[in-house]
Amino acid sequence: MREVVFRRTGWIPNVVRQDGELRIELGAGADAAHQPRTFTFPVSEAHLEVIRDDLPRHLLLWCAVLPLCDAAGTRGPLDEPAAVALLDPILLGSPPDVEAFLSTIPWRQDLLVGHGADIELLERGEIFAALREATAESDGPRVAKYVADRNRARRGVHLSPLDAAVLNYTGQYIHGSTIPRRKPDAVDPALLPEVLRVIAVAEQACAGMRIGLDPRRGRRSTEKRAWDRMSTAVDDAVRRAYPELADDAVRTVSFLMCSEAADRSRNAPWEDDEELVGDRPDLDERARKTALNFTDDKDGEVTWTQDGPRTAGTEFWEFVADRVGSGNQVFTIEDESMGEGIQLHFYADSAARITTVAQGVGGSGPTYRVEYCLVDGLDGYRALVSTFVRGGCAALEPHGPWTSDVGEFEAARRRRDAELGS
Repeated sequence: MREVVFRRTGWIPNVVRQDGELRIELGAGADAAHQPRTFTFPVSEAHLEVIRDDLPRHLLLWCAVLPLCDAAGTRGPLDEPAAVALLDPILLGSPPDVEAFLSTIPWRQDLLVGHGADIELLERGEIFAALREATAESDGPRVAKYVADRNRARRGVHLSPLDAAVLNYTGQYIHGSTIPRRKPDAVDPALLPEVLRVIAVAEQACAGMRIGLDPRRGRRSTEKRAWDRMSTAVDDAVRRAYPELADDAVRTVSFLMCSEAADRSRNAPWEDDEELVGDRPDLDERARKTALNFTDDKDGEVTWTQDGPRTAGTEFWEFVADRVGSGNQVFTIEDESMGEGIQLHFYADSAARITTVAQGVGGSGPTYRVEYCLVDGLDGYRALVSTFVRGGCAALEPHGPWTSDVGEFEAARRRRDAELGS
């Protein structure tokens, strides 16, 4: 039989009577199904009296027991002798002795911050003085801010008021991995104008830049190179205008600019290669394709015709975005009537143009000429696709150099990869 003898709010441990024995009961950690685990260990009437009357010592005992709960993992038992060994030193010792004892064991100092501990006194080791205004209710955001500041301090980062205001504006003060958003209400009104001037510098630096979708990585992925270009441009401009800003503040501003640009692309209609590549007056429009087959390595196939509702480039890249994957990295565009096509090798940043040299006779297959080239990122692929659609294999000559020597091509690819890796 279980009876609750003493309880405070929230997750602070309870004292229960179980089968006639007083025990401390607390929830901590989680099992393999991510459900909270409950731990208990025996406690005396003398300990209960202190727990009931002395909130700071009750909190300190909780902070000291939690590492033992963490050590139990998802299914292990609590080390009861170790837990019981905490009772006398923390609940019955003099304040100096308690502070000295806590300096010898692991304990969760951050929890005390949530219950009103004075951070400066706490970090000086003056624990009981820090807990003069302790409360049973916890302030979660205060704990999160303390942990974020402590983690930054470990990296040698100390934020100025403007740094902190910028991070609050983007919503990344506490969790730097969250997607940034504009939150002017989270900033001290006295600092908001200066924060907005920082943001204006960033906006000017990336005006006209864009981060398009990268169908080689799926329907919603954006182009990494474009992201890096925009991030670098914003970083450089903000550092020039505000050299005193911490790296964390500069990064959150560039992250905000890039995230917003990426969202604009995700919410826009699919891009047309011809709009991206621009005019090509050197191409003979009479060579423009009227029908093409798109295929991949997984037997996927789509036929595009000129009289359809969308351009060849738009339909091809949607086909790629829907079909691409770790085992599906080769896509082909073929003009059967002209006996030519291009094959894009996303896994190797390369491509091949394929032309029919001779039709097969007597049951033999056609003879093809295959020539390879290196491709410079997504823009390079888009240019290849657009040029092939508008002019066929012959129009691809400026996108080379092209070679039919596989050994020569592989050597060039290895040199390129080595240069990029250096």
